[in-house]
Amino acid sequence: MGRLDDRTAVVTGGSTGIGLATAVRLADEGAYVFITGRRRPELEAAVEAVGPDRVTAVAGDIAVPADLDRLYDAVRARGRGLDVLVANAAIGAFATLEQTTEEHFDATFAVNVRGTLFTVQKALPLLNNGASVVLTGSTAADRGLDAFGAYAASKAAVRSFARTWSTELKGRGIRVNVVSPGMIDTPGNTAVLGGEENMRAAKENAAAIVVKGRMGESEEVAAAVAFLASPESGYVVGSNVYVDGGVNQV
Repeated sequence: MGRLDDRTAVVTGGSTGIGLATAVRLADEGAYVFITGRRRPELEAAVEAVGPDRVTAVAGDIAVPADLDRLYDAVRARGRGLDVLVANAAIGAFATLEQTTEEHFDATFAVNVRGTLFTVQKALPLLNNGASVVLTGSTAADRGLDAFGAYAASKAAVRSFARTWSTELKGRGIRVNVVSPGMIDTPGNTAVLGGEENMRAAKENAAAIVVKGRMGESEEVAAAVAFLASPESGYVVGSNVYVDGGVNQV
């Protein structure tokens, strides 16, 4: 028996990294999972990783409302509503205040803020009473990292959403929480950092500054999401769960 037997879950950005690890973990806990992603080859590989009988992949971009509608049409067709929503899809790129362009700002907020908002809003008719919504935040929201201002601000907005939505959805027993990863070894972070060489340098930096002495793994974040998705976290509402090896805590 899994903690999420007979539950239906959605994981946006579920084709790689933290999203894929989360989809695998939720399926292992007994949930049937819908995943989204913008790149079909990665989505197809993710279906094989999760298990074709345990997942449905819907290609799309959460910044495009029509793509979200297609996702939720697929969930609706299954006829069981939605018990777990993991709003994980996000983008990030470095740009200092001087370097930030309108395009950089708009792209970041279109996905990380607007996309997250409408991911949850459009799910409301499907969310079963007592459902769990987990938003992916970031430790960057609490830190003044060079050249990461727009991304950090977008994740601060996500943290704020969780507080407001927890109040607005309490009448339906829907819990909203945030999981905030720190330095995690993912393909997405390798791309943001500009390649494997920079990623190796980041791992060396993590060994020096993270209490655990290393970067985290996607599966460690997925474990926290699974807890927030499960009835075991029934008294956890509006919280921000850090999975950062202690780097923001001590």
